[in-house]
Amino acid sequence: MKVTPTRISDVLIIEPKVFGDERGFFFESFNQKAFNEAVGQEITFVQDNHSKSAKNVLRGLHYQLPPKAQGKLVRVIQGEVFDVAVDIRKNSATYGQWVGEVLSGENKKQLWIPAGFAHGFLTLSETAEFLYKTTDYYSPEHERCIRWDDCDLAINWHLQGKPLLSKKDVVAPKMAELADS
Repeated sequence: MKVTPTRISDVLIIEPKVFGDERGFFFESFNQKAFNEAVGQEITFVQDNHSKSAKNVLRGLHYQLPPKAQGKLVRVIQGEVFDVAVDIRKNSATYGQWVGEVLSGENKKQLWIPAGFAHGFLTLSETAEFLYKTTDYYSPEHERCIRWDDCDLAINWHLQGKPLLSKKDVVAPKMAELADS
């Protein structure tokens, strides 16, 4: 696999080695040993999630507070999304900065987003199926959101039209308004 740091070095783009021919393709989508070597530490995943979204669905920016903060390994198996990670680690040199990457069933890229980041994505294709592994279980009492269009973050979502949002994402606060991130 090929591992490429983003401009926030803790967030990594992971590209598997794909073997393909006229019959189709094969690739190893996850290998614990290779993944731990790539990120430089031992990571344990405890939950796998799968979502399907229509075009212009924007999910995020979501995160969980410690002690239930989640690292995520995300990928798309069908369709295409613009995936975003925002550094919310207050003592980080990249606090408040974001990185984004197009993930698709075709390019098979994955994004490693460690704990301490808010995460969101926009569906670019008619539909997209999104898979992700998490390092902690979903915990509603620890879940928080940051407003997707926070002008201080200035995320370029590559949005065409109005996004489709959940109720919680519509009312999410801006990052500067958060007391507990």
